[in-house]
Order: sequence, then structure tokens, then C-alpha cells
Amino acid sequence: MADGAVAPAALEDRVDPAALHRLLAWLSPSFPVGAYTYSHGLEWAIEDGTVATAAYLRAWIGALLAHGAGRSDAILFRHAHAAAARGDGAGLAAIAELAEAFQPSAERRLEANAQGRAFLGAIRAAWDAPALEGLAAALEPLEGPTYAVAVASAAAAHGVPVEPALHAFLAAFVANIVSAGIRAVPLGQTDGQRIIAGLGPEVAAAVAASRGRPLDDLGGAAFRADIASMKHETQYTRLFRS
Repeated sequence: MADGAVAPAALEDRVDPAALHRLLAWLSPSFPVGAYTYSHGLEWAIEDGTVATAAYLRAWIGALLAHGAGRSDAILFRHAHAAAARGDGAGLAAIAELAEAFQPSAERRLEANAQGRAFLGAIRAAWDAPALEGLAAALEPLEGPTYAVAVASAAAAHGVPVEPALHAFLAAFVANIVSAGIRAVPLGQTDGQRIIAGLGPEVAAAVAASRGRPLDDLGGAAFRADIASMKHETQYTRLFRS
């Protein structure tokens, strides 16, 4: 290959400025999905003493990416993006139903569905995409869609390639949990940035690990995080909704 040439696979996933603008806006802390109100069960793990330092928080989030919601959401994201890209509303609805069924607790279901509904509503109101309207109609009867399915659907409808969209989604997932940890452990802002920086390879690995995975590969082994989300439902003092 000549110097400076771009490989075909790289061309497929290259993000143009308009798509990059969408990702930066949609997955920024200012986007109105209420992400700051959820801790993904982390608040209970902090109360329990499981997560008491920056190192423990980094390990906790790394496990979520490799074995928990990060892994499952990455697989669901890819399939939802593919269904939305081909305009398959029925297929997208089936994936959305599966995504809801994989939420391990009432609070995690709330976290996923509430953010998904808020995201889709904001996108439809402010970011016009005719292709999204038919997909949204297919999702309307559901309680959700989950956040992962909503972001994947919007990305496909707006022509944002799956690879950068998924990477941005998982990076935002990490940043939100770190933000919860900064407030609840508590940790300093610099510690939080060190964790986010250090988890970059794990985010990339989670994106890569989801490639080619069928829906039959859905599943997780982050049992303590799932139990934490259940325990949080009856936690006496809470700052977060999950």
C-alpha cells in the first residue's frame, strides 16, 4: 500500500466532521438523558466497602467492560445499529426487547430504559432524521428502548458508522460511572481522569471483542455488580437512582 493510503476497512469507519459533531454532542454530559442520576449499582458497592479507592473503582469498571453491561451492551449495540441501518423496524424492536430482558434488576432496567427514552426523545426533537421516525414508531410500544439500543438506532439513522459510535458510547459509560465514583467515594477530579485515561485500552478491547458476536453470545459474569444493583434498591441513604 502506498504511503498515506487509507485501508478500505479504515475508510468504512472514518468519521466525517458532521458525524463527529453528533457523537460529541449526544454523548456529552450536557445531553439531557439524566445520566448523572445513575451509578449502575456503584453506590451500594461504595457503601459496602467494596469500592473504596481509585484502584478499586478502575478494576470495578474494567470488569463491567469485559464481563458485565459493557460487554452485553456492545453486542446489542452492534446488532441494533445493523437493524436500524437496513430499516428493519421489526428486527430492531426484537433486539430492544432482548436488551430489556437482559437487565438484571429493577433499577438497572430503569437506568437503561429511562435514559433510552430520554435520548430518543431529544434526538427526534432536535436532530432531524426522517429515517429515525419509522424506527421510533417500531419501538414505541416498548417500555424502552434501552440506552444502548437508542444510541445505536440514532447513529445508524444519521449515518454514523458503528465502530466510532460504539467506542463513544462505551467511553461515555465509563465516564459516567467515574463521575458517580468521584462524588460518592469520594475521589478527586484528577484521580477520575487517571481512571478514564487508564481504561482506554479496556474500552477499545470491549469494542473489538464485540465484533462478529451473535446475539446468542449475550451474557455476563459481573455478578457482584448485578447484586449491587439489587442491594441498592433498599439502601437506606442514596444519592443515585441506581
